[in-house]
Amino acid sequence: MAEVKLGLRENWKQFTLLVVVNAFVGGMVGLERSILPKIAAQEFDLAVKTSILSFIVVFGITKAVTNYFAGALANKYGRKKLLLLGWLIALPIPWILMSAQSWNWIIVANVLLGVNQGLAWSSTVVMKIDLVGEKDRGLAMGFNEFAGYIAVALVAFITSWVAGEYGLRPYPFYLGIGLSVLGLIISTFLVKDTIHHVSKEGTKSNVPLLKNVFWQTTWTDPNLGSVSQAGLVNNLNDGMVWGIFPLLLASKKFSIEQIGLLVAIYPGVWGIGQLFTGKMADRYPKKQMLFVGMLLQAVALLLFYWANTFTYYAFLAAVLGWGTAMVYPTFLAAVAENTHPADRAKSIGIFRLWRDLGYAIGAILTGIVADILNIEASIVLIGGLTLVSALVIKVRMSNK
Repeated sequence: MAEVKLGLRENWKQFTLLVVVNAFVGGMVGLERSILPKIAAQEFDLAVKTSILSFIVVFGITKAVTNYFAGALANKYGRKKLLLLGWLIALPIPWILMSAQSWNWIIVANVLLGVNQGLAWSSTVVMKIDLVGEKDRGLAMGFNEFAGYIAVALVAFITSWVAGEYGLRPYPFYLGIGLSVLGLIISTFLVKDTIHHVSKEGTKSNVPLLKNVFWQTTWTDPNLGSVSQAGLVNNLNDGMVWGIFPLLLASKKFSIEQIGLLVAIYPGVWGIGQLFTGKMADRYPKKQMLFVGMLLQAVALLLFYWANTFTYYAFLAAVLGWGTAMVYPTFLAAVAENTHPADRAKSIGIFRLWRDLGYAIGAILTGIVADILNIEASIVLIGGLTLVSALVIKVRMSNK
């Protein structure tokens, strides 16, 4: 067996492959990002916001639980096997979305999507951290999340354009067939497992093992707990934007093409921004990166209340995207920094459990508030919770 080396430059070929694979993973989410709420309203006559957002609830819960088990099983079975399983589960998703005759089948597709994302995205995250070692974790996560979320944005825009030209179904979902097949082929024949890189780094790490990985990652460790609560709130507001934002824009009489562009700006800035913020997370205190990022998200969400033009919405979507770009690679780099390599996969899985439960909590909260009051009130609520999360980081997390 060839000598195992740690570092981005030393492992650039495998690292690049994993970036490409994660782009395909992100693209699977982009299939739904801009058009599924419209399908719910137009084809299935769902008017109640909590019913429309049910697909995000099941996606969030399924992905969150899968993240936990992916982290717990990564060391036992290897990262690559979990990645391959994730792609096998992805294969039927576009076929179900394009042919579903009831909303229940859309829910089934999103259960599968949650499992796919939990296995495949978690695997690529952990494998990249394994490859680069300690020095470039933030940069590695910046590339990883850039690839995933720029793919979300591009596929969201493409599917909205195709839907505007050719109808909501089936044509926008043909792209998902290609993504899932290519993802499985590349992962099967080109990607290599990284378990030996973990073993090598473990011999050099000075970080103590966690006594109770679940509870320390969840809350009792000030740094890990701060990151976990912020991750939950970040995806709480992302779940709101995913489900409510297209409905808000539709109520303002924007066309489906305009909605697709506005919906794509947020993950687009989020994705591209991580090329810069990932490296920033290696150079600047992670506490400051997380605080400022969550604060920018809160400000953008609260200002949505007064937005009334395409330009105004586009600007706020960009601010929200940049705030998210500041925190997303920093979350993962901070978890890796505060855990021993032997604990890393499990701790990241636990962090991602709480983070992705935010999708479900956000969808339920915003759906209830939007039904009882209005969409604008739900956005203000989520903006306020995001502000509180920023303050928790400011007070609780150590400055490193």
